[in-house]
Amino acid sequence: MRYVAAYLLAALGGKENPAAADIEKILSSVGIEADSAALTKVIAQLKGKNLEELIKEGSAKLASMPAAGAAPAAAGGAAPAAAAEKKEEKKEAKKEESEEEDDDMGFGLFD
Repeated sequence: MRYVAAYLLAALGGKENPAAADIEKILSSVGIEADSAALTKVIAQLKGKNLEELIKEGSAKLASMPAAGAAPAAAGGAAPAAAAEKKEEKKEAKKEESEEEDDDMGFGLFD
């Protein structure tokens, strides 16, 4: 992913077909050492393609993917119990806060 991002940055910077040196320069500027095999593969896959069209196609594919809907269903009965415990913890925290507010006798530093 970092190679694709660097390729896109180079393309946005004005390079129509970024070379390996362009991508290596971008990656090295943030402390990443480039893997030449991965870099060559990315350049070969993207060379001569319209990046705007690729981004549109990729966005459409991402939009059709489910977004983590199955994970909460797997938890089952544990979720309601955890939610009830959190509510009680919040109530206790509010009680503690109200007690602490009384300690300053009504004069707060940021009031």
